[in-house]
Amino acid sequence: MSMPADIKAYNRQLIAEFRTRGGPPDDRPLLLLTTTGRRTGRRHTTPVMRLVVDGRDAVVASNRGAPRHPDWFHNLVADPEVTVEVAGETYQARARVPEGAERDRIWAQIVAAHPFFAEHQSRANPRTIPVVVLERRATAEPSG
Repeated sequence: MSMPADIKAYNRQLIAEFRTRGGPPDDRPLLLLTTTGRRTGRRHTTPVMRLVVDGRDAVVASNRGAPRHPDWFHNLVADPEVTVEVAGETYQARARVPEGAERDRIWAQIVAAHPFFAEHQSRANPRTIPVVVLERRATAEPSG
């Protein structure tokens, strides 16, 4: 899939469609991730590919293999308290970035299911693409 010329406008449209439908268009594996800006303190929502690892939602900060991490990743590292929207549900989560053997195990599962992430990693070198596990808060309530 080629990237649209105006990614911010595309993302705004995708977010609006997701929220109107109560889930991603065309049943794509997407979630909406809302982080707090590390410099501005403003909330930012980004559509991200939804992965399920060990029964939990996870996302990959691949930035399509760019040499730098996406802005949303820097935001959640600074403030790991995030809001996650999936089909029919919104919940609070704590973002955790696994490292070492845990990260390698999760990365292997993700690449086995979605081989294009290996291509992203080869383009991103020497940057190691982070995996982020979204650990659901106990106070999660279904949206409605």
